Amino acid sequence: MSSLSHEQATATPSSMRVEARIAGAMYWIVIAGGLFAGAVQDSLTVPGAPAATAQAIAAHQSLWRWGIGVHLVYLAGPALIMDVLLYRIFKKAQPTLALVALASALTVGAVEGAALLQLYVPLAVGESRDSLAALGEGQRQALAYLAIRLYDTGSGFALLFFSGFCAATGALILRSRLVPHAIGVLMLLAGICYFLNSLATIVAPALAGVLLPWILLPCFAGEVSLATWLLAKGIVEMPRFTE
Repeated sequence: MSSLSHEQATATPSSMRVEARIAGAMYWIVIAGGLFAGAVQDSLTVPGAPAATAQAIAAHQSLWRWGIGVHLVYLAGPALIMDVLLYRIFKKAQPTLALVALASALTVGAVEGAALLQLYVPLAVGESRDSLAALGEGQRQALAYLAIRLYDTGSGFALLFFSGFCAATGALILRSRLVPHAIGVLMLLAGICYFLNSLATIVAPALAGVLLPWILLPCFAGEVSLATWLLAKGIVEMPRFTE
């Protein structure tokens, strides 16, 4: 027999579509914010060159701050709203799996937010020259560069948890009638690729260098497809789940 909770019974296609479109808009803000923050870091970080990196950040300090600020804002706002709305939308398909997706997403935010502290170290080093007077200029630059590398490691850890979010969301899409199944397959593939990339970064850096950036292309395709569909279409139809 089919049974619906009060929340399920009172949900309407129009209200669910509104929530889905808001989730899609938030997802696009997260994607755009991530691309901006990543572009800022990549443009001012010179691989293997602490001195050149320190000089680039000092010359474009405002841009570096904006990269950190945008990252913090989308983690604390749009990403959180998106996570909660996607949980509300998909929990009717499989409550436990939806909870796994939400827990994974919240863990990503916590790990990534903590890792962002490392990106402020180059600024702190520049602001604390007197207290770091015992260190030479080269040592201060090396310290700042090491902090940036540690952020990259923390970001890799966050993506390991994000792979769980993508895979769980893909499975939820395949189980439900809310989003085209093709997008569910792409999200499952995104989860697998994120997991393999993060694991390779930790245990086999040389292999990770070979895999990048190609292994992330399916991830981008899956996330953009889901965000675009939710923003443009919302949901396909009301689900019909049995318990």
